[in-house]
Amino acid sequence: MKLIEKLRTGKPTLSFEVFPPKTSDTYGSVLGAVRQIAGLKPNYMSVTYGAAGTTAAYTLELASEVAKLGVTPLAHLTCVCARPDTIVRQLDSFREKGIENILALRGDLPEGMSRDDLHFHYASELVHQIRDYGGFCIGGACYPETHPGSENSRTDILHLKEKVEAGCEFLTTQMFFDNDIYYNFLWRLLNQGVDVPVVAGIMPVTSATLIRRIVRISGNAVPQKFLRIVDRFKDQPEAMKQAGIAFATEQIIDLYANGVNAVHVYSMNHPDVAEAIRANLGSIL
Repeated sequence: MKLIEKLRTGKPTLSFEVFPPKTSDTYGSVLGAVRQIAGLKPNYMSVTYGAAGTTAAYTLELASEVAKLGVTPLAHLTCVCARPDTIVRQLDSFREKGIENILALRGDLPEGMSRDDLHFHYASELVHQIRDYGGFCIGGACYPETHPGSENSRTDILHLKEKVEAGCEFLTTQMFFDNDIYYNFLWRLLNQGVDVPVVAGIMPVTSATLIRRIVRISGNAVPQKFLRIVDRFKDQPEAMKQAGIAFATEQIIDLYANGVNAVHVYSMNHPDVAEAIRANLGSIL
């Protein structure tokens, strides 16, 4: 099923992200986690694509497994180290497995590689190729707190508009911890005429180490309310986990209450975290 059909129903949706293993020796455990999360019957599950396409085969296998489990898969596809012909081969593989939904991403530039080495400089170029290939529902990524490579927020929005005009049918945000930032982002998108569904990406922060790493890498704004939670429970792993799940649940409920129907949870291959959030939402869904 094409995801855009699910996202335009007006009903609350909940989806989870999983990532493939880097090596074959952990494939079994990852597959087990995928099956457990699929058992929660989310509206769809996304399967990430390793840096420079290093997990392409596993992405295909896991996305295919998700479909067999009765859940709609969303396969990530990056183009930073790809050529047009390798993208065609990947699209052929997706089509053969019956995968209809792709999250089109440029991907991070590998160390030692310059932009001059790239065939694809922007995700919008990948979106163009997938659209011309035909048969897929195409999604893209967006940054409520502005892409780190953009000059400013206005330029970032204009690039997103180009991506949508290229054929991107929905957007999924990077994680954010302050819903007001997301609401303001939606307003700025609409002000520029970008009106595709924008799925809210939520990361349940279940350890103090994780939040420090997130802030260091992404520079996300973290509300004082959550910083106080981390300070109070940072040395109590189980309490921190429970508090992080509760905070993420509160974010999600606020989003639904304000008319945001599509929420995507970065569950980090943790079925217990996905299950706890699904249970907390109960009748809301």
